[in-house]
Amino acid sequence: MKSQEIRAKFLEFFKEKSHKIVPSAPMVIKDDPTLMFTNAGMNQFKEFFLGNSVPKYNRVADTQKCLRVSGKHNDLEEVGKDTYHHTMFEMLGNWSFGDYFKAEAIAWAWEFLTEVCKIEKDSLYVTVFEGSKDADQLGQDTEALELWSKIVAKDRILFGNKKDNFWEMGDQGPCGPCSEIHVDIRSAQEKAKVSGAALVNQDHPQVVEIWNLVFMQYNRKANGQLEALPSKHVDTGMGFERLCMVMQGVQSNYDTDVFTPIIREIETITNTKYGKDEDINIAIRVIADHIRAVSFSIADGQLPSNTGAGYVIRRILRRAIRYGFTFLNTKEPFMFLLVKVLSETMGKSFPELKDQRQLIENVVKEEEHSFLKTIGFGITELQKQIDLIKLSKKDINASKQESDEAKITGGMAFYLYDTCGFPLDLTELIAEENGLAVNIEGFNKLMQQQKDRSRSASEVSKEDWIVLAEDPHQEFVGYDNLETSVKIVKYRKVTSKKEGEQYQIVFNLTPFYPEGGGQVGDKGYLEAPNGDVVYILDTKKENNEIVHFAKNLPRDTGGKFKAVVDAKQRRRTECNHTATHLLHQALREILGTHVEQKGSAVHSKYLRFDFSHFAKLTTDELVAIESFVNARISNALPLEEQRNVPMEKALEQGAMALFGEKYGDAVRTIRFGQSIELCGGTHVRNTADIWHFRIRSEGAVAAGIRRIEAITSDAVKDFYSESNNTLMEIKELLNNSQEPVKALAALQEENLRLKKELENLLKEKAKNLKGELLNELVEVNGIQFLAKKVDLDAAGIKDISFEMGQNRKDLFLLFASEIEGKALLSCYISKELVEERKLNAGTIVRELGKYIQGGGGGQPFFATAGGKNPAGIAEVLEKAKAYVV
Repeated sequence: MKSQEIRAKFLEFFKEKSHKIVPSAPMVIKDDPTLMFTNAGMNQFKEFFLGNSVPKYNRVADTQKCLRVSGKHNDLEEVGKDTYHHTMFEMLGNWSFGDYFKAEAIAWAWEFLTEVCKIEKDSLYVTVFEGSKDADQLGQDTEALELWSKIVAKDRILFGNKKDNFWEMGDQGPCGPCSEIHVDIRSAQEKAKVSGAALVNQDHPQVVEIWNLVFMQYNRKANGQLEALPSKHVDTGMGFERLCMVMQGVQSNYDTDVFTPIIREIETITNTKYGKDEDINIAIRVIADHIRAVSFSIADGQLPSNTGAGYVIRRILRRAIRYGFTFLNTKEPFMFLLVKVLSETMGKSFPELKDQRQLIENVVKEEEHSFLKTIGFGITELQKQIDLIKLSKKDINASKQESDEAKITGGMAFYLYDTCGFPLDLTELIAEENGLAVNIEGFNKLMQQQKDRSRSASEVSKEDWIVLAEDPHQEFVGYDNLETSVKIVKYRKVTSKKEGEQYQIVFNLTPFYPEGGGQVGDKGYLEAPNGDVVYILDTKKENNEIVHFAKNLPRDTGGKFKAVVDAKQRRRTECNHTATHLLHQALREILGTHVEQKGSAVHSKYLRFDFSHFAKLTTDELVAIESFVNARISNALPLEEQRNVPMEKALEQGAMALFGEKYGDAVRTIRFGQSIELCGGTHVRNTADIWHFRIRSEGAVAAGIRRIEAITSDAVKDFYSESNNTLMEIKELLNNSQEPVKALAALQEENLRLKKELENLLKEKAKNLKGELLNELVEVNGIQFLAKKVDLDAAGIKDISFEMGQNRKDLFLLFASEIEGKALLSCYISKELVEERKLNAGTIVRELGKYIQGGGGGQPFFATAGGKNPAGIAEVLEKAKAYVV
């Protein structure tokens, strides 16, 4: 059974069980501060389990794109080493929100596997929570045990502890016991030797968990205590790739038709063969897995970067590139070529892969180019230290010694890893080829210190919510009002190293817009009847609730308060947000309809807009874009807003939806003239309120992605005021010239003339110096030798060295100079001496560079070094003679 048919059968089965089939949520999460990526099928339904929203359907099923590469669920380092872990995978799941519970979930899971999929019953095992003797004092899940006992043989029911059979959303929140279903796909001979029961949850590649049925019946409080949930829920998740492995009768997820087309393409591109060599096998599995994770992430709007979720995606991609470089000998970009076959095999179920294929290929190719350069730089840096170790005349067989001086230091290995993105295992491989070892202990110590710093900066402790009133339907009134009367529904204290103690407050309704869709959260204040004021520092959305951040609470949290949004900041933010819509329209009109929004940031002081485009914008294009937007501002276009419009109707009206965004069944549309988009942000009532739009910068973010930063309204007025003041200062410096451009041009021309005169003077000085230096040469051991401090810059020293070396085969020069408080060394050796006497200028300056607290390198016949200690020059000149005696 092909993978597409397996997926379809699962969804059809639960559709017949009265489940609503919903689409996969984006893999990259944008509205939950606790998660970067969707790492389980239940993530998009989290608000229902928490009781913050009422689900439209009580029974739901889907296939969800998941990524497990960070936090509690991190499978990254396992991928490739075994045949069943993945970064990106599909999770088939069915959910009940307060509807059916254990009996139906267990019966339907067994029915689907044994009757629809025809999996042999004697190859399946199930687990039941055995209970715990810790602080929770939880008893055995006897209900699940009784249900399983009716349909499964007793010897196939196993008991699991809290690690395997008790599922928790996090340190706080809904949780409960679970039952796993495991499948044993070993041969009959292997099964006869060892029972599958002994291999369940033992990381055996052919005895794997296939489905997990979670029964949410408790809530974990901040103090660790459990309380019963008022409504019980079911959350199940089945690994699609593992199910395909079982259904297709193969021994590995990578042998299914989910992966084989990609693997065949890798074999063709790299001229390798999967299945013969284990290092090559691992590399191919890593690449096949990682190209899926990266491609889906980019399609969902997350580009590789140096921070946050983008850093994780870049790390995944670089891990794959590194495996190709090390084991498949790929020295040129190749992974971008795999995007085509991926879009062909999975594009039917996930059309975003086809729609975004060109962008994904461009981004991956550019990242490959960049990292391959990094690898080259890392190898150069590593080779420098290897040369120094060898020069120190230590025994290079460091792996047999304890001496750290004969190892690649932990500091160097960590520098290559952290700063250059150079993987540790590649450092170890190159060191081993040179007979050296790496100080792994030192590396791990530095790595742990970095993790500790990162963890302490990001850790946030949250107390339980203090609930003052039950109000599950919080209302946002901020589209129409900037102040209103509110009640505090609940609050809690949170503590972080970065922000210190803060309070999170939820009102029954609010005028404060929460951060989302690129727009920053509102600020303002809460005023009590007695005049006390609490300042709202930020507003965010978490689990479908609008949460307000403050440093303190009102003295009396009961009663009513006046909630007031900072009107000035909101107005400026609205100007910038509306301008992003007009800018999007301008880009598509002027550059072409291939342009799509790839991210935005809307602040009160500026706006940032990322979009797909293949080339740098010309000056004429930028002028045309500015003019287009300002024309719409001058036209005073009114806001046409529709709220709670059915998604299908909004799209029929021409509203633009963004890839990677999660939309509900009902949406809000924003129209200004011909610009119409789905948007939940706040906007001006009329484009004339923006006053003016000006682009500050345009540049590349990634391959095929450009970024425009711009300003509007008050920021433009400030810009023109500052520009005018700058012009007045320039005129004053130019003796109040009425034609500053011509005056500056004249200054540039004069500066160029003086530079040429200075160059001629320096050349004349060097020519005169050459004769003096030739007279100072002394013969040492058959070599014409000179070590001297000179008053020349680097270029001057190089020129005079090569001039002195003309027609000479026996010259050794070591020049030093002091420039702006720093030391410079240059070594010139005749090429004949390099060959005959085995001298190396690069090695010499690196060694002498220690005396000026610096380093350098170059070619065997000419090299330079720089340092911060000019006082060491005298010792350098004294030591130089030792190389020729």
